[in-house]
Amino acid sequence: MNELRVIPLHGIGAVRAGDDLVTLLLAGIDASSLELLDHDLVVVTSKVVSKSEGRVVDFDGTDEHKEALIERESKRVLRRRGTLRITETEHGFINANAGIDLSNTDTGTAVLLPKDPDRSARRLRGELKRRCGVDVAVIITDTFGRVWRRGVTDVALGSAGIKPILDLRGSSDANGRVLEVTEVALVDEIAGAANLVLGKAEGTPFALVRGLDETYFGEGSIGDDVVRSVNEDLFR
Repeated sequence: MNELRVIPLHGIGAVRAGDDLVTLLLAGIDASSLELLDHDLVVVTSKVVSKSEGRVVDFDGTDEHKEALIERESKRVLRRRGTLRITETEHGFINANAGIDLSNTDTGTAVLLPKDPDRSARRLRGELKRRCGVDVAVIITDTFGRVWRRGVTDVALGSAGIKPILDLRGSSDANGRVLEVTEVALVDEIAGAANLVLGKAEGTPFALVRGLDETYFGEGSIGDDVVRSVNEDLFR
């Protein structure tokens, strides 16, 4: 792989319940004088997936209502501090406040995470293939914090057509040593790179990633391949 391009797709506008994300995405690609190619990857922010799927609820702005929403969207609450909750969602994600988003949404509303981001990614991928006749991958991203590290970065909540984990176990490093534990979170690395061009206040929910190694493409999902099982987790 010699070059990787991450291209933001501008001019999408506000997304509402029932909007066809594929139509909006293709309009952004056309406005950028691009066309989809085999082994391109499309990044879609979870917020517009949630909005298009009707995952927007009324929110009165009170701490009590916020806490009630968090409890409702959580499988477990792991830690509490004031109104902050570190939660485990039904997806298996460990995050702050069950991923409920109050930014870039209409006053008096809150945006919940998609019900099944992997399924949403598969649906988008299938529709792109049907309309355009090309085999592309899709990842759905959101902003997460990391334990014991300041700052946030984007990670993949759902994926289709791309191997979520690059398993290097059994291969050799530059010195010929066999790698025993190295598994690269490929989709999270792509999500973080895409976030550099999407921005948080620019209303740009789509990006096109071009130049990924063809061996990265394949089957897998976030739920099956990335979320660590309880048996493997030293902290639960």
